[in-house]
Amino acid sequence: MDRALPSGLVDWSLLVGVALLVGTGLASLVARPGDAWLFVVHGGAGVALVGFLGVKLWRVRARVRAGVRARSGTVALSVLLTLLAVAALASGVAWVFGATIPGPWTLLVAHAAVGVVTAVVLVVHLRDRFAPPSRADLTERRGALAWAGMVTVGAAAYRVTDALGTERRYTGSREQGSGEGNRFPVTAWVADDPDPVGADDWTLAVTGLVDEATEYGYGDLPADTAERALLDCTSGWYSDHEWTGVRVGDLLDAAGTGEDAGWVQFRSVTGYRWSLPVEEARDALLATAVDGERLSHGHGFPLRLVAPGRRGFQWVKWVREVRVTRRRDRSEWVAINVSGLGD
Repeated sequence: MDRALPSGLVDWSLLVGVALLVGTGLASLVARPGDAWLFVVHGGAGVALVGFLGVKLWRVRARVRAGVRARSGTVALSVLLTLLAVAALASGVAWVFGATIPGPWTLLVAHAAVGVVTAVVLVVHLRDRFAPPSRADLTERRGALAWAGMVTVGAAAYRVTDALGTERRYTGSREQGSGEGNRFPVTAWVADDPDPVGADDWTLAVTGLVDEATEYGYGDLPADTAERALLDCTSGWYSDHEWTGVRVGDLLDAAGTGEDAGWVQFRSVTGYRWSLPVEEARDALLATAVDGERLSHGHGFPLRLVAPGRRGFQWVKWVREVRVTRRRDRSEWVAINVSGLGD
């Protein structure tokens, strides 16, 4: 297999593989229930990449040893890239089999962080080495068959590891604290963690493209709708609960929305915000309680968005405003990554 694979094809398989892993990894952050294929492609590409990386390391072992002895900066960067790639792949496989790490972050978060760093170092590494594959690399029959065999074996190996691994959702998340009120993990996206919000000082405003802007105090909310929904966090856990609160559609009906309404944005006291298409938003819930318990501060008291089918970071906490807009506010992609940093 090693001799059958042209070196150019191996290099490009590594490049395309890393790009595919980063792309599917980032896309998985906003995956919906129908996007399970993203995680299958991500896992299969990762395992297949192990084989190509092994071939690459075997072929350059003599050059690496010589470069290390000569203290070559280029070789040092190659070694760093190799170590990062191995760490990214190993942490992903370890997560599948239930491994954990100490500290506030899960191994899945560490895997994602190392993967992004690997991609950045790869771009630097390719700055002076980038070359398109030759026609011979792409058309030589023996090499094509060997490449197809490597990919097939990688995909099959992924299915085996997935079947032998610990019980998880298709997203890779494991169950924690379902049905136990506020006793499920408290996580924050980046640094979004305000001081506790007092119910007496808090209000909810319904604004934007509405017939009549409306404001509610905590005691004014008709929070009597119950809905069971599963929260799936990108840090690697999920939790299933009965949430109680007010349906967003009822708030929109009370304020009145016109034909121009296209999106509904939920804004936190921290400036954190996320939008949903108006029809989806109408079925969402703004929760005040979970499993019969009033929400704790860490879980978004006084009000948190419950958006079934959306990842956890889209369930906005500490909601203070519901804003109806014509178009989606793209600045929210920046807001979710900087809110809380100045606190």
